Amino acid sequence: MALKRENGMKKSKVKSLKVYEAHAEIDAKKILEALKRHKSAPKKPTSVALDEQTISELKALAEIQGIPYQVLIRVFILDGLERFKKSA
Repeated sequence: MALKRENGMKKSKVKSLKVYEAHAEIDAKKILEALKRHKSAPKKPTSVALDEQTISELKALAEIQGIPYQVLIRVFILDGLERFKKSA
């Protein structure tokens, strides 16, 4: 669902949630578990269109964590999927 801004442009409801303004901490243990769990599983390439700012933020966060940014994206997706399953 999209919200209208004053300038008429749409704003993503998800990005407007307060939970996304908090400092994100990534559990290294979760990263390693995700890597181990999915390392041997065959992967199917896919694409996601992201704006340059988001990609820059992902790369910076991945560098801090010491992992490739594609792995970080995978961890976010898998973590979000787990949370969604638990809440459903």
